Parts: sequence; C-alpha cells; structure tokens
Amino acid sequence: MRALLVQAATSPTYWGYQHSLPFIRKRATLPPLGLATLAAHLPASWELRIRDLHLAPLSEADLRWADAVLVSGMLVQASAIHEVLALAARRRKVTVVGGPAATTSPGAFPEATHVFQGEAEGRLDLLVRALEAPGSAPERILSPPGLERPDLALARVPRFDLLDLDAYATFALQVSRGCPFTCEFCDIIEVFGRAPRVKSPEQVLAELEALRALGARGPLFLVDDNFIGNRRAVSTILPKVAAWQRAHGSPFDLYTEASLDLADEPELLRSMIDAGFTAVFVGIETPNPAALAEAGKKQNLRVDPAASVRTLTRAGLEVFAGFIVGFDSDDDTIFERQRRFIASLPIPRAMVGTLLALPGTALWRRLEREGRLRARPTGDQFDRPNFAPAMGEETLVAGYARLLEALFDEEAYFARCALHLDEVPFRPAPLRPGSLATLCRAVWRLGILGSRRRWFWRLVGKGLRRGAVPGLARAVTLAILGEHLIRYTREDVLPRLSRRLEDIQAEALREAPSPHAAAPHPGALGVSSGGMAAPARATAAAAP
Repeated sequence: MRALLVQAATSPTYWGYQHSLPFIRKRATLPPLGLATLAAHLPASWELRIRDLHLAPLSEADLRWADAVLVSGMLVQASAIHEVLALAARRRKVTVVGGPAATTSPGAFPEATHVFQGEAEGRLDLLVRALEAPGSAPERILSPPGLERPDLALARVPRFDLLDLDAYATFALQVSRGCPFTCEFCDIIEVFGRAPRVKSPEQVLAELEALRALGARGPLFLVDDNFIGNRRAVSTILPKVAAWQRAHGSPFDLYTEASLDLADEPELLRSMIDAGFTAVFVGIETPNPAALAEAGKKQNLRVDPAASVRTLTRAGLEVFAGFIVGFDSDDDTIFERQRRFIASLPIPRAMVGTLLALPGTALWRRLEREGRLRARPTGDQFDRPNFAPAMGEETLVAGYARLLEALFDEEAYFARCALHLDEVPFRPAPLRPGSLATLCRAVWRLGILGSRRRWFWRLVGKGLRRGAVPGLARAVTLAILGEHLIRYTREDVLPRLSRRLEDIQAEALREAPSPHAAAPHPGALGVSSGGMAAPARATAAAAP
C-alpha cells in the first residue's frame, strides 16, 4: 500500500510569518506534526510520503504513485482540502479526510471516500482494512466509536524522517492533549477533553532525541493547547528535559501555550526556564471582566493579567498573547480599551481576533438555541462573523479594523518590543546555525534599505544596552517578526476588512425599509496608503 499524506495549505495569516521567513531562508513556519504522528501508527509495510502544500503544490508524480490519498487540515484550510480531494478523485484514488476540520465537521467533505474523526492512537484498524482492500468497507466514517481519547501511552515517536525539516522555521512535538478549563468558545475541550492526557518523560525524551538525531536545532514548539493543564505530570517531565538539554548542549529553544495562571506557579515557571523555554503563548482575551465571566474563562478572573504578563516576562519568557473582541458584553468602547491595555504590556505579538462560534463548542450550542447562528465558520478570522454579534456587525468589524491598524502601526509595535526588552532578563544561549547570515540580511534589508530603519536601529540599540549579544539577537528577531505583522496588517488584513464593511453596508442599504434611508458616510471606508483609514464615522447599525 502506497499512502500519500497531504497537509492542506493556508492562505497567508498572522501566524504564517510569510514576510519574515525570507530573512531566515525558510519556506514555512511549522511542519505537519499531525501527519507525522499518523504515519508512525500506519503499518510498517506501507510506503508513505508526506507532502505539505505550504512548501510546494501537489505533484502529478505523487498522485500517480499513490494508492490512497489522506488529507488533513483545519476549517480555514477547507478550500485547499476540497482541491486535493478533487485532484485525487479525478485520478480515481481512494481518499480519506481527517484532522480538525473533519473531526468537528464530518459532513463538510462529501466528495471524500472516507472520513476519519479524532485521534489515531489505537484507532486505525478499520481505516487500514478499508485502504488495503478498497471497496470492502461500506462505511464512510472509519473512526471507531468509543476510545475517542486514547491513552497517550500508545503514542509512538512521529515519523520526523518523512518531513523536510530544513524547510521549517521551527520544529514541533506534543506532550499533552486536553485542558481542564471550560471556555465557552474553545473547541479543544470538545475534541480532546477536560482531563489532560500526558506522555511519559521517556516518550518526550525519545521524541527530542529523534529530532536531534536528524540534525534539528533551534526553536521547538510544544503544541499543547495548555502545557500546564496537568501540572503534576508536567512537573515530573521538566527536570528530565532540562537534564537532557544540558547533556546535549541545549539544542532546542522551547516554547508552548499555557494558561495565564502559569504566573502563579513559581516553581513550575522556574522548571520551564531551566528546561530551556524562551516564550509562551497565553490567552488573555480581554480586559473586560464581564466578558471573561460570560465566556466561562474563570481562570483569568482569578489573576491580574497585567501583573501576570510582567511576571512571566521577568522570569525570562517572551509572552505572546491572544485577545478577542465581540463578546456579548462588549460595547463600542472595547476597541479603545483593548488598545490601551495591550499598549501598556510587554507583548510584541498581540494577536487579536473577533469572537468565532466553532462547531461543537458551548458557544455554538448557545447561539444555536438563541437563533443567532448565520453560517458555518470558514475559519477565516477576517470573514464576516458567523453569528449576529450583540454590538452589531458593522460596529464590530469597523472597530476591529481600527484596533488592528493601531496595534501594528510601527510606533505601537516597536514600543511594545521596547517594553519587552526593558523587562526580560537575558541568559547565555548557543549560537544557532544561520544566525550570523540572518543578522546580515536583517541589517541590510531593515536597517539600511527598509522604510522602518529608525525603529529598527532604536530597538537594536536598546537590545545591545540590555544584553549585548542575547539582547541584539532578541531585538533583531522582534524586528524581523514585526516586518510580517506590520506588512500583513496593511497589505492584506485592512483591505479585506474594508471589503467586509462594504459588503455589510451594501446589505444594510438593500434591506433598508425606505429608499430615503441615510447612506453610510463616504469617509467611513477611506483607504490610506497605510491600509484602512480609521473608520471613525462608521455607523453603529445593528446586524441584519
């Protein structure tokens, strides 16, 4: 059996860092860890290829070679999944769709021969039989009922050898699945459960060693949705990871996702720093306590978010964070409140999205009961909201555009970088392969030719004053990241949000009860050379 495992591609996003990758000579941000994990659990007798469409289009040669095509992706990649399935169908290949999109929306891919929902460990027997004997399985759904959340003791070392590791900016592995909290908008607890399952220390070390043996060095993302969800288990893993790192010359700079209350766990935080963690993503969401209570994010109500961010920063971590606007308890003041709140914190990478109702979440079920759902989500953060927001759709989209434009203005972004450099301590770190060449490209493109030269050199100077070589490295890294965040906001995000506003306003005009209804002020959608001009006069009409 020859199985072609395909990772669907995503259009440019904030997380893709498409404008930053050329500085480090990489082609994509993260490898498809899910497919590498699946490959480890397929029969050893099968021939396998992994193809990531972020690196290159699917080739005719690969399609001819394959007996079966297995494609994975998220909802935001649904169009790319459909394209792969169509290509395979035209060549009469058996197809299977799996991954997050198929797990939460199995009916969204009717053209697939089969659908697989959920995790792979211990659950592939039916899929293997169906592919080894095409036509023998009448079922479209090949994931067995029950055991949807297998014991991670069954997990095998992913087939990292099937990946082109040199093409990626960072490497990836997973330690745990699941989260103990009950955030209304989150689908992680629906898919992976509220009892976090954790690999053993031996399993984690085996995966680290597998990557090291293949030559991997540098950033390594532990993709857990809440790394500290099971704190007792993680506290036994971290000292062993720290010892392994010391024994092998600290090959990896680790980063992960965790709940904000990590700041209240000083021993756990010290253990993470000792193990080589340099950054953490946290979900702050909002400075609006009513919205946190509404969303069931009680853990954030028990902490001071600003103090927590500073605690994490002063421990040695770069904090990057997620924020949300559009909760029912938000009004049109939330955008300026978010801007001021974020501007006061050492968070260069402040990722803001509008509230999205994902299938299967508690939020989806509530909005369905209230009759407010309008469409299944595309996963595209800059598409129109898939439910009727309480503040009105036009107010939400216009305010969101103003907020993003303000956050990723050069002055604002580099000011947050400076706050980070002011507070973070620097530790000696090994020189990573390619670092000097990256520095030279950054100095030439950003410091000499770039339009943001003034901010670049100001940040570099601060980094040098704070930590010599480590400070310089951090400052240049943040400047490179900022090149993507600033350009992507101006060149992609703001024009797209402008078009969304035009759609909303045109729809409102069509549905207006009288032909004499006032038209939107023409200044509401002005587009400047920097993107969308602040739509200060945008009307606050209720969503249709």
